[in-house]
Amino acid sequence: MKKIWFLLICLSSAISFAEEPRPGSHHDLSWFTATNGEQHPIRTLADWQLRKREIRAGMQLAMGPLSKPETPVPLAMEVLETHPGDSFVRLKIRYQTDSPERWIHAWLFRPKTDERGKRPAVLCLHQTTGIGKGEPAGLGGNPNLHYAAELAARGFVTLAPDYPSFGEYEYDFAADDYISGTMKAIYDNIRAVDLLQSLDDVDGEGIGCIGHSLGGHNTMFTMAFEPRIKAGVSCCGFTRFHKYYEGKLQGWTSDRYMPRIRTEYGNDPDQVPFDFPEIVASFAPRAFLAVAPERDSNFEVSGVRDCIAAALPIYRLHEREHALRAIYPDAGHDFPEASRKIAYEFLAEHLTRE
Repeated sequence: MKKIWFLLICLSSAISFAEEPRPGSHHDLSWFTATNGEQHPIRTLADWQLRKREIRAGMQLAMGPLSKPETPVPLAMEVLETHPGDSFVRLKIRYQTDSPERWIHAWLFRPKTDERGKRPAVLCLHQTTGIGKGEPAGLGGNPNLHYAAELAARGFVTLAPDYPSFGEYEYDFAADDYISGTMKAIYDNIRAVDLLQSLDDVDGEGIGCIGHSLGGHNTMFTMAFEPRIKAGVSCCGFTRFHKYYEGKLQGWTSDRYMPRIRTEYGNDPDQVPFDFPEIVASFAPRAFLAVAPERDSNFEVSGVRDCIAAALPIYRLHEREHALRAIYPDAGHDFPEASRKIAYEFLAEHLTRE
């Protein structure tokens, strides 16, 4: 059933899947494919837009097409709990994204302030942890990953939802209409941006996203399809596929992620139709910070350096070199305090409007 649905969507999609990037070339961002199929150097922003379209098409070949309903399901946000704090109010909420029968639970933080006006907001995505949204909300888990609460204390509105199958989000990936859990999460996150923009205390032009590990690449995948996210931070979230456990991609292929990497591309990084250098470059001119610890055992740091180096010329093409940044703390698979401070200042710099 999923395969039939996927083919129908591909045929009706505005994206031309004939523009798929050629296998093994995803680290080279110097070219685009013309309408006659020939490759040409990228010299202008118009050239880059053609390559960017190929990148999104390649991602959707592995993830499945992005859902684009003419009339989205109403969010129907409800407040379930209210917990006043010293500097913010923490609200447990639920809302719908793609089905009136299914609710997503999240923690929403709204800073206390006497000042009028709208504030920047940050979508805070959790790592692989059973408590899901509870960790960024500061309700358990690793204290270094309580970024939703910490950002709220700094004056941001923050939203920490559950990823499908974590926390309170029971989910059957085999029974849904999505090709991948990754695309399901992307669509949920797009609706989370809708929710943030609906709040009267949020600056709808100042929305960011942050995440660690699962939340780190979930941030990146969402940014690739959601232009309303103006700044992102990924901690321990990615490396080049060729440098992910020496090119062994099985870890990306569960139902929670992208099973087509296994079933269609044989876990071969040369065959997967996208890679992270392209994803990072696709963010330009928006702001992006990679936090890549030197001793991260999950995501090899040299592969992160490769991605940043490949994407930098595209940021230069946009005259936004300063908006792409990476730091490499002496740490393992973690988000140390000094790195979080840099991340929070980065988000404030790029999301706060005078």
